[in-house]
Amino acid sequence: MLKISRRGQVPPFIVMDVMQAAADREAAGGDVLHLEVGQPSTSAPAGVIAAAHRALDSDRAGYTVAFGIPDLRRAIARHYLDTYGVEIGIDRIAVTTGSSGAFTLGFLAAFEAGDRVALASPGYPAYRNILSALNIEGVDLLTGPETRYQPTPDLLERAQSESGRKLDGLIVASPSNPTGTILGAAELKALCDYCRTSGIRLVSDEIYHGIAYGAPAVTALDVSDEAIIINSFSKYFSMTGWRLGWMILPPELVRSSECLAQNFFISPPTLSQIAAVAAFDCREELDGNVRRYAANRDILLQGLPEAGLTEIAPPDGAFYVYANVSRITNNAADFCRRLLNETGIAITPGNDFDPQRGDGFVRFSYAGDGDTMREACVRLKDWLR
Repeated sequence: MLKISRRGQVPPFIVMDVMQAAADREAAGGDVLHLEVGQPSTSAPAGVIAAAHRALDSDRAGYTVAFGIPDLRRAIARHYLDTYGVEIGIDRIAVTTGSSGAFTLGFLAAFEAGDRVALASPGYPAYRNILSALNIEGVDLLTGPETRYQPTPDLLERAQSESGRKLDGLIVASPSNPTGTILGAAELKALCDYCRTSGIRLVSDEIYHGIAYGAPAVTALDVSDEAIIINSFSKYFSMTGWRLGWMILPPELVRSSECLAQNFFISPPTLSQIAAVAAFDCREELDGNVRRYAANRDILLQGLPEAGLTEIAPPDGAFYVYANVSRITNNAADFCRRLLNETGIAITPGNDFDPQRGDGFVRFSYAGDGDTMREACVRLKDWLR
């Protein structure tokens, strides 16, 4: 038998398996209420679609340079100045094939095989799995309500002292997936300061910026020039299938990241790049989407406790509710399978986000429409009686 690389033997992204099970149910004629996937139910903004049509009509879809077209990089730079008051040169901006491409490039540029990178648990599973495929050790920081499911300098210090081994990196996400919690300015500064003095490279996942229900999320660029900033057009900009993201790189990682991008991807999707320039002029439409998420959030924050799910992480941003179901089940995967089969409600088990404790949690996505949220709450309440 021919050899198979161990790099590909990573856990599945479970939400994709849930999506497949939901699709199978629909193909068999069953109805599905989709609360499993973090995908806006709205299309890309009208201005983006119009720009794509114009680009197709002019046949402007050849290769671009590896870091993306200058017009888009300039638009991203203006976005940081207008939104955060932070001025950055376009030489530090890398447009990528989704945030997934950005994570791969960023991890390769910043970390060696065998390095140790900390991440909050619960957290986005692809962090851990990409690191594993690159032979980088992911170090779970077990977070909870006491830290609002976010890492802290104390948790980083404990992870190093207990293992006797230094950390090389830290991934933070604010707003986070799956909990939706946001790091305040002081909390983010404390993490950046700790990382700077400890020689830890900070990677800040900011792909849910723009989707907040109180104070807006703070960018790590406010407090660090050494952090890798990762963002995406998928969430706030409602462009998931366009596969476009970006990185803001510290100067010392620019050239190595560019060389990696040239060899791994050649360039990001050209049509998506051209169209995305218009996304920053579509704020009214996009903020309307956020108002809809806020209304959906309110529906779930009322309906889930009425159904018996009272222990919920505070969803400050993004479009998820992470709920404790340990009083009902110690097998979240089976709970979600039965829920889909018996009610048509598709949600994601917590095992995807927290390998140690996820059996007692589930995630609801409220990126869909309000009627779906209301109906899901009714069915869930009836099912749990």
